[in-house]
Amino acid sequence: MAHGDAAPEAHSEAAQQQAQDDSRSTSSSSTPPPVDNEESDFFLAANDSQSSLGVPNIENMQVADEECRVAPINRLPNELLIAIFVKLTTSSDILHVMLTCKSWARNAVEILWHRPACSSWERHTIICQTLSAPRPYFAYRHFIRRLNLSALAPELNDGSVESLEMCSRVERLTMTGCKRITDAGLLKLLRNNTGLLALDISGMEDITETSINAVAEKCSRLQGLNISNCTKISVASLVQLAQSCRFIKRLKLNECAQVTDEAVIAFAENCPNILEIDLHQCRLIGNDPVTALMSKGKALRELRLASCDLIDDSAFLSLPPNKTYEQLRILDLTSCSRLTDRAVEKIIDVAPRLRNLVLAKCRNITDAAVFAIARLGKNLHYVHLGHCGNITDEAVKRLVQCCNRIRYIDLGCCVHLTDDSVVRLATLPKLKRIGLVKCSNITDESVYALARANQRRPRRDADGNLVPGDCYNNMHHSSLERVHLSYCTNLTLRSVLRLLNACPRLTHLSVTGVQAFLREDLESFCREAPAEFTEHQRAVFCVFSGQGVTNLRRYLNSEHNLTEIARGARPIDEGVPNRAGPVFPGTAVNPMQVTPPGHHGAAAAFIDDGEPDAVDDDDGLEDGSEMVIDTQPMLHNHHAVMGGTAFPIQGVASTEQLLPPPPPAIQPQQHLVTNPFHFVPGQPFAIPPHGLQFYEAVRATESGAVSGTPAHVPLVGQATGLESTIAEGSHHSGVARNSPGTATSQNPDASQALPPNPMGNIELAILTGNRNSDVSGSGGASV
Repeated sequence: MAHGDAAPEAHSEAAQQQAQDDSRSTSSSSTPPPVDNEESDFFLAANDSQSSLGVPNIENMQVADEECRVAPINRLPNELLIAIFVKLTTSSDILHVMLTCKSWARNAVEILWHRPACSSWERHTIICQTLSAPRPYFAYRHFIRRLNLSALAPELNDGSVESLEMCSRVERLTMTGCKRITDAGLLKLLRNNTGLLALDISGMEDITETSINAVAEKCSRLQGLNISNCTKISVASLVQLAQSCRFIKRLKLNECAQVTDEAVIAFAENCPNILEIDLHQCRLIGNDPVTALMSKGKALRELRLASCDLIDDSAFLSLPPNKTYEQLRILDLTSCSRLTDRAVEKIIDVAPRLRNLVLAKCRNITDAAVFAIARLGKNLHYVHLGHCGNITDEAVKRLVQCCNRIRYIDLGCCVHLTDDSVVRLATLPKLKRIGLVKCSNITDESVYALARANQRRPRRDADGNLVPGDCYNNMHHSSLERVHLSYCTNLTLRSVLRLLNACPRLTHLSVTGVQAFLREDLESFCREAPAEFTEHQRAVFCVFSGQGVTNLRRYLNSEHNLTEIARGARPIDEGVPNRAGPVFPGTAVNPMQVTPPGHHGAAAAFIDDGEPDAVDDDDGLEDGSEMVIDTQPMLHNHHAVMGGTAFPIQGVASTEQLLPPPPPAIQPQQHLVTNPFHFVPGQPFAIPPHGLQFYEAVRATESGAVSGTPAHVPLVGQATGLESTIAEGSHHSGVARNSPGTATSQNPDASQALPPNPMGNIELAILTGNRNSDVSGSGGASV
């Protein structure tokens, strides 16, 4: 019994001790009582031996009053809070989160300091002062993972980065263009950051092999390195870097003229996971490094060899047989002038999934190379063949036939191409950018083809009424964004206006050297010429981009300009002068005149492919390449019409302006069902004499001679009494417009002798890119 009595007493003491403990504590005496706001205490309850809920008795089910006052959001796990805070897009929002409470501050501080914005000296000072504080609340130096000092590059020096040397977990360091920083400053930043993954010191001309050796020693996990234009780095240090940092995936050695085959071969042999390598203007690179990079690389996706002059066909013909490189997507061989068709054919054989191919200024390639490129089929998205002067229409037709997913194509200075090529290119359903600089044989027919391919027809409801803002798309939706037509001297204002109206997404239009656009009234919509341009280049520079394209479209579609373009010439008495500049072969002062076909060859003869490209006629494309941009040399003894005087080209006979045959006469009392303006692609618009006489009469009437109302030229979709009368076959023109779309006859006998109006909405619809516009009158008839 004594032994039996001891057991209840021990049990009673244990119960009293348990009652004194926290009501949520477990049966384990080694586990401390949880804090009031512990998130996971519910899941740490006792085992199920006594109860299915893990609660041994009713006392343990009681909840303290403090627990009731804890908000549910304070019970969220830290991981969930961090996932929420990461979604905030501005640093000010994250700062407000930190100021809410200590718990939120602990979870948000690393997000705020992950990539501090050193975008100004004021912010740089605040960051450095915070890092240098003797007793900071948080260890901020451990939170910085990405450090970008490029915004302060012009004034940044070694002393400016001393306070940043305590950062110990930086993974990406960007110091592009910090030319005043030397090895001493860079070594301070590298000293504690052994986990560095990406380093960009491009443009830091004073960096030497000392820094590269330090990177090789301390940053063995390095994956990305950009040392473009760092010309003082030795080849030996690059070899050591390749041997130490075997995880490198992205390497940019642009304009490092000192780099030789030895350094590139070292990267090819020691870094098999290279994805992208850029050797732009590494002019000492030969064939062996190229062969090594392609044959030994397991994942090479992007290879840029622009201006590597020593590369020839052997670089690709020496690749192992029966081996393909499916992962290669981008290949840039700009100015590799020794390459021929054989190299291109081999490239297509071993890299059948190329997406971007740049062969600009590879002047030895011919149609055979383009036929090989066509085998890429739907994989090809971007192709640059600028200055490949041997390419003809047949090659372009084959390319369009086989590669219908081309988005960007540049054929600048391919002087043998004609309208046939552009008409085919216009059928590409996803074409966004096209470069035709100095393709001197193309005419308005090419521009009309591009416009037709992107034209949209207005949608109508079941009753035949126009649906505002809704259009049928053509074979494909309008996709053209950038069109380069500089020095295509046969183009007129009429065709370009049609293109502007058919391509609402157009954001860039270059027409430098096109005489029709060398007008002072268009200068306000044009971009400023680059500062390095010569006086002549500035005189002919004409590039519209962004809002300038929109403003140009609106200006040309205004009532006054539509009338002038429809008539085919600017009124002489208005005196809007052309901009000073040369008149090119086959181009007249009148922007509506068209060059006789016999003068195309003369225009091509003045093209100098050897001169350097001009700067920034257009922006670079997605893969970093640029469209062909050339400046036209001053032309002498060329054929032009200046002030009524013709200056013939030497050796070329003078030819009269070719005009299309006159249109058939329109009989009175006949419905106007066809366009009275006879249009032949590539030829000027011809206005019938009786049509011009009638149009002048109508202009006089609408200007107030009869009705006293202001002059107005109807635009597309605005049906007036005049057009309604024409649609019904009547010849009454004495009308006064009370409001858009309505008209009342005031003088039925005033115009009985006048012929039908040939300048109604049909002609304006042609200019605005809408041939199918209906003009409905009171009788419901349509033209």
